[in-house]
Amino acid sequence: MLREYGLKTMYKTTDEDTVYSLLARRAIADPDDIIAQFLDDRRQWNDVTAGEMFAEVRSVAKGLMALGAKQGSMVVVYSATCYEWGVVDFACAAIGAVLVPVYETDSEKQAAAIVDEVGPVIAFGGDEDHVQVLERIAGNDDRLRYVFNFEADAMDALIGFGESVSDDDLDEAIGRVKADDLLTIVYTSGSTGRPKGAMLSNRNFTHIVLNGYEILPDMLYNPNRLLLFLPLAHCFARYIQYVAIGGHGVIGYVPDARHLLADLRSFKPTYLLGVPRVFEKVYNAASQKAGAGMKGRVFANAFDHFVNWSKMMNAHERPTASQKMKHSFYMGTVGASIRSALGPNLRFLACGGAPINTDLVHFFNGMDDITFIQGYGMTETAAPMVVNWQKANRPGSVGRPGPGMAVSTADDGELLVKGPNVFLGYFENPEMTADVLEPSGWLHTGDLGEIDDEGFVTITGRKKDLIITAGGKNVTPTPLENIINTCPILAHTVVVGDNKPFIGALVTLDEDMTRSWMDAQGLDMSMSLDDIANSAAAHALVQQYVDKANSNVSRAESVRKFIILPRDFSQEEGTMTASMKVVRPKVLSKYAEIIEGELYAPVPSNKPLPVSVQILDKATESARQASETMKHVQENVREKVGDYSENLSENVTHAYDIVKGRIVRGKDGEPFDTAADVSASADASVSADDSSADGAAGPEDGAAGDGVSRH
Repeated sequence: MLREYGLKTMYKTTDEDTVYSLLARRAIADPDDIIAQFLDDRRQWNDVTAGEMFAEVRSVAKGLMALGAKQGSMVVVYSATCYEWGVVDFACAAIGAVLVPVYETDSEKQAAAIVDEVGPVIAFGGDEDHVQVLERIAGNDDRLRYVFNFEADAMDALIGFGESVSDDDLDEAIGRVKADDLLTIVYTSGSTGRPKGAMLSNRNFTHIVLNGYEILPDMLYNPNRLLLFLPLAHCFARYIQYVAIGGHGVIGYVPDARHLLADLRSFKPTYLLGVPRVFEKVYNAASQKAGAGMKGRVFANAFDHFVNWSKMMNAHERPTASQKMKHSFYMGTVGASIRSALGPNLRFLACGGAPINTDLVHFFNGMDDITFIQGYGMTETAAPMVVNWQKANRPGSVGRPGPGMAVSTADDGELLVKGPNVFLGYFENPEMTADVLEPSGWLHTGDLGEIDDEGFVTITGRKKDLIITAGGKNVTPTPLENIINTCPILAHTVVVGDNKPFIGALVTLDEDMTRSWMDAQGLDMSMSLDDIANSAAAHALVQQYVDKANSNVSRAESVRKFIILPRDFSQEEGTMTASMKVVRPKVLSKYAEIIEGELYAPVPSNKPLPVSVQILDKATESARQASETMKHVQENVREKVGDYSENLSENVTHAYDIVKGRIVRGKDGEPFDTAADVSASADASVSADDSSADGAAGPEDGAAGDGVSRH
């Protein structure tokens, strides 16, 4: 393992490499090139050329100037992702106004705190609700003089104000803005405390944009299509917007991921960016649609195959003829269905924002013509700091530092980063800046990591999340949580156990996926979430994934007991951030009584089960017995499938087609799965929450783990 690794810059930015210049250069070079699309009220895509967007940005910039905005003036945007958001972003960048985004899901109190701290002159709301909040805030803040509504012709109004500003005056203002000037103040999501305003310059972004083209040319620079549903209030989305505009991309602006699968089919992106939850839900929807019978067995085998295939390809191993045959079979069934659901043009999947299960990465990466790219960054590095490259991709790691950047590890294992994309500091908070940013330029990330001999970084956990049990065992919760989170009915997992005799966990139900699972199992979908959380069926399913997580660690590190919470964490109660990260301290505080009184209770509860739960448990036991009855038949069929796939005789092709036909269509003659099946299921589940000592005492040694539900 290395302690430090860095790379030389491939593209050296100049003072003229501003965010505005990315749009200006493209528009001048090819004004008729389609650069953006947005959905109208009929959900039809509308085209915007580079020349049209450039002209609108300049006109809006004039409007901002007419209203008193100048270099250094603060402008707030409180809105979901939309085309107008992008226009205002580039207009502010043009004249040096500092854009301060507020998450569309932030409360009035949170928005007011940001407005009070930065003192904006102008603010934009995404709709009437956001505008009303801003107007109430403006009533108590004389600095905020103008509030515009994106849904009520805000752009036209600004353009009208700007008619009095000449092109010469605009060009003079643009000429004063340089790469090291402040571009934006982005407030961190606050998963480790009160949000802080990270000050980011133009160069912080343009360095990673322009160097990103060098290491991921097919994904980022060459003609591409990006469906942008992540909130532009997040650095990750801002960065990728600049990438697409500055290269040869087309951005499809959508406000959230509620219609993700339908939007994918209509927009046909070449790459998709998302947080882990997006990819987990796509997988879970396909898995649940396959069910538990023969189709489910094929899907499970396909998962194992694609994981192993990805690992083989990554190790440059040559597959055998039998493995190639199996790959063709699984691509023709499971792979084709998922590829179709993601769109015919999709070639890259990119994930960031939180840890993701490594096998899930390999599952997607093992499919033909899909490359899964993982990366790592933070608000303070303008998003990407470490990323897998097109020609150096290692699934499971977050990649190497980008050109001109470096990583190192401290004595306690904390990951430190350095480069031209590291922020300027926290707004009006030099003390907090000094706590994380060393004079030498090294930024303390707060994450624990390792650097291998080739410079690939693996994030092993969060420094502040490290659990030390009563027996003195150090446990990093992230790997356990990542595996348990792959359970299709769960939304989030929080592993606990600091100063406790054993490791436990709180898990929350994903309502949409849970009800879909209930339906697939032939169980009552109308049951309350409380009753489902109390059921043996839900407990048994979660236990499977807890056992899977435990198989990778020692007994002292394993989850001995878990509690099912019927409802997910939320931003309203403070247990989730706007960027959908779990706020661990808030979870521990809010659920302290449950953790202390139930998870670590000295005796189990004798509370009688509700009648509905008893009925569900009896139905589950009946289903289990029926499953056992069919087990022998299914095993015989599986053995025959295996024999056919291994047979390399002259009749193998014919035998393979027969087997494939039988399995794909099943006994009832129905197809195995279709893109529509996966899409319908996933569209119902993917929502805006998608737009990181061996001798210790514990439960009985013979117990695999105890699941406790919670009202």
